[in-house]
Amino acid sequence: MTNSTPASGDEILAQTTDAGATGMPTRPLGKTGVNVSILCLGGAHIGLIQDANESVKLMHAAIDEGITFFDNAWDYHNGRSEELMGKALATEGRREKVFLMTKNCERDYAGSMRDLEESLRRLKTDYLDLWQFHELVYDNDPDWIFEQGGITAAIEAQQAGKVRFIGFTGHKDPRIHLKMLNKPFDWDTAQMPINLMDAHYRSFRHEVVPVCQKKQVGVLGMKSLGGGRERGIIPSEAGIPAETCIRYALSQPISTLVVGMKSMADLKQNVAVARHFSPMSAAEQQELLAQVKVVAGDGRYERFKSTKQFDGPHHRKQHGFSLEVT
Repeated sequence: MTNSTPASGDEILAQTTDAGATGMPTRPLGKTGVNVSILCLGGAHIGLIQDANESVKLMHAAIDEGITFFDNAWDYHNGRSEELMGKALATEGRREKVFLMTKNCERDYAGSMRDLEESLRRLKTDYLDLWQFHELVYDNDPDWIFEQGGITAAIEAQQAGKVRFIGFTGHKDPRIHLKMLNKPFDWDTAQMPINLMDAHYRSFRHEVVPVCQKKQVGVLGMKSLGGGRERGIIPSEAGIPAETCIRYALSQPISTLVVGMKSMADLKQNVAVARHFSPMSAAEQQELLAQVKVVAGDGRYERFKSTKQFDGPHHRKQHGFSLEVT
């Protein structure tokens, strides 16, 4: 049974376990009854590693370090990220050590079922721990999922044992997330941008996270560095160290933070922040937020909220938009 009383932000942070034997602190994933590592290995960056063997080595090392929540989506490099992850998890019982999530890019029933079977094949598994509707960045995406049968496919997949939990993602507008949370379905997770600039611009932290807490929906944070460039827009353009950005995000009431890693150096840096994590005090957070208030308010560091530059080509095509970056 799950606790019917929503956990406050402080309570969620208080449930962060010590690194202990797992090597990585964990937190509860909403009402699922599952604890997950506070860092989640991002699948998009995995597909950017040219040497497949190096990619597999990185994933094996991440598991050894206690990062046991793995993120993916079929449209990350046209299935390459899923194929590499499937290869990494197919040896020495590693699949059983990982909470595996991938995403459904379709909105209709038939497309969703096709997405699922193809993802399972590439990932070399017969079930997913979490399947999320990917990239809800257009206002009518939530309606399409319910009108075209995507949600029916997800429910049937769950009933068939192919999917344990169901959620959704998006990076564009808090109102779209709120619309999805108000649909007639008991979501397990919601993935969204969580970074220090977000507090001042179309804020998921202020508008969506409290609703997720009330409904006991596990929050997956992403874009803690602002997305975009190799080392993130916020560190490269605003001069805020990546470690500070990650620590801020982990100080919010989220279950895990999806982070992109392309090298062992990236892995070691992120593991060090998470393993020795201590929440920022309210005063520390306010000082940091005050520091960026003027430059954060116009969205210059979160261009994924105001442009199509970060919208995936598959979803642009779904809605009839040009594939040219704007």
